[in-house]
Amino acid sequence: MTGILYGVGVGPGAPDLVTVRAVAVLRRAPVIAAPRPAAGGTSLALRIARAAAGEVAGQETLELTFPMTRDPEARRTARAAAVEAIRSRLDDGKDVAFVTEGDPLVYSTFLDLLASSAAVDGRVVVVPGVSSITAVAAAARVPLADGDDALAVLPAPRALGDLPRLVAGFETLVLLKAGRHLAALRDALAAAGLLERAWVVAEASRPGERIARLADHVDVPPGYFTAVIVRTRAPEAR
Repeated sequence: MTGILYGVGVGPGAPDLVTVRAVAVLRRAPVIAAPRPAAGGTSLALRIARAAAGEVAGQETLELTFPMTRDPEARRTARAAAVEAIRSRLDDGKDVAFVTEGDPLVYSTFLDLLASSAAVDGRVVVVPGVSSITAVAAAARVPLADGDDALAVLPAPRALGDLPRLVAGFETLVLLKAGRHLAALRDALAAAGLLERAWVVAEASRPGERIARLADHVDVPPGYFTAVIVRTRAPEAR
């Protein structure tokens, strides 16, 4: 019997945000697979998992390289290598827990494996995790949706090209991967009259967490784990 491939969300960074279900899977799986951005690099998802679930005697750690690139050939090569490594364990009857930051189905490396689930030749089970979307909103204490509100979640570069439509159609915008685009977002939201309704959050739930209004984000580092959350309208009186 082949093993089960688990996609395990380990949350945005704080180990105490890892779910009880995720910890149970991490402790019983014979193999923990973890993505890393480069060969010899470290896996943030693995660090979070270890902090939450601890070390398990006899458990194999399988670190898989997923280069941070848009090059489709590089991504295909990395995915094929990861699928082969995981499939060999599944074929031996071992369950594999693939850990990923946030939620496995939201902008996650696990999606590369899910797209190849037929090639893995095993059952796939997804263990949801706390996503950066809710972590960012919690840090800024900004409501994501209320009543009939509509919520849009998308990468910041894409939002910049479609901001008028987004502002008209959604009460809340969560713009991910915003670190390199803070200046452009500030200009665009200022032009839309929304600068005072925009917050920038970096490293949500982690020791280096920073929150500021986008209008004065000087103390917020423009790293990869930086998001902007915008409320496009004032809340209605109740």
